[in-house]
This record gives sequence, structure tokens and C-alpha cells, in this order.
Amino acid sequence: MPTFVYMTRCDGCGHCVDICPSDIMHIDTVTRRAYNIEPNMCWECYSCVKACPHQAIDVRGYADFAPLGHSVRVKRDEEKGVIAWRIKFRNGEKDMDLLAPITTKPWGSGTPDLREVEAPSEEQRNSQLLFNEPKYIRFDEGGLHTLESNGLVMKQGVDY
Repeated sequence: MPTFVYMTRCDGCGHCVDICPSDIMHIDTVTRRAYNIEPNMCWECYSCVKACPHQAIDVRGYADFAPLGHSVRVKRDEEKGVIAWRIKFRNGEKDMDLLAPITTKPWGSGTPDLREVEAPSEEQRNSQLLFNEPKYIRFDEGGLHTLESNGLVMKQGVDY
């Protein structure tokens, strides 16, 4: 289900418009509130939900983490560096809070200055890998990593 906006919470800041990858979040020129102009084209990436500082945008969660008839609320906590998802079950008796670390960074930070990076070799340019892909996915350290190579053990009787 696509996103929808609570008009009473929205102040028209435009954060959702700026971040929407499918360019379907717009600001109404009369009410100065955000709205989804093409719900059928929503990617359901939740970028606008996470970016909204007023928790004005809501979504329906998928059945893999929330049951039928639930509601999902999101709260972005910049100080703690997390996004909290509160799932309220339809019987109203049970709530579930899920925390996810914020992985986004401010614009311009975290990206290398390409003027200072060594140019790729001929072999790298002809490769199917992306720029620095082996370095960041640690593929250049001997192939595909497994649980054992990372020192992890899968526990019996635990659903992952």
C-alpha cells in the first residue's frame, strides 16, 4: 500500500518531496501540504516516511513483520541515531517496537573525493565490478564470506 499523509501533521517542509525516488510526493499549492500524486506508482521504499520530521506520513507494513489489520507509526530520533517503528495490532492489546539504525549520512559526507583517489587500472575498467566494490564488500579478501568465516554460528531452533 502506498504512503499517505496526515494533513493535520504536515507543515509542507518538502523533505518527502526531495527524497522520493519516484517523484510522486508533491506539495499542494493551495493547502501547502504534501500528498502522493500517483499512489499506484509508489515504490513503498519508505524514504519519505523516514525523512518526515513531523511523522505526518504513514504506511501499511508488510505481512512479514506485522499482521493483517495493524497500523505502523514511525519516529525518527536523530539524537539516538535510530528510527523506531511502532506496530499496533488490530486488537489494540499488543504493541511492538522495532528499532533500526539510521544509515543515511548528511549530503556530501561519506563519499570519497575522487580527485584524491587513484585512477582505476585497465583491468578494473574492463571488470564487471563497480568502483571500489571489492573493497567495500570485502570480496577481495578471499571470496564470498560465510557465517563461519565471520566467526558466527547459526543457532538451532531460532527463526531468522
